[in-house]
Amino acid sequence: IIFYEGSNFQGRSYECSADCTDTYRYFNCCNSIRVMGGHWVAYEKPYYMGYQYVLGRGEYPNFHHWMGFNSCIRSCQMFPP
Repeated sequence: IIFYEGSNFQGRSYECSADCTDTYRYFNCCNSIRVMGGHWVAYEKPYYMGYQYVLGRGEYPNFHHWMGFNSCIRSCQMFPP
């Protein structure tokens, strides 16, 4: 999964291949996401708290595409294979 600060995959990015308890050190906000494989759960708060967004393989050019309330993603987990 790759997180981007800007919409339409612009700006700084962070590629994550394993569970991450706090994404804040990598980016301030998340306005677009690319899921390269598998299924992921992105969370609004650190340590897998807050609103959850289940993301399958595909492109999400802005937070509305993953039905987000805002551009805040602070942790993520991959579903088991």
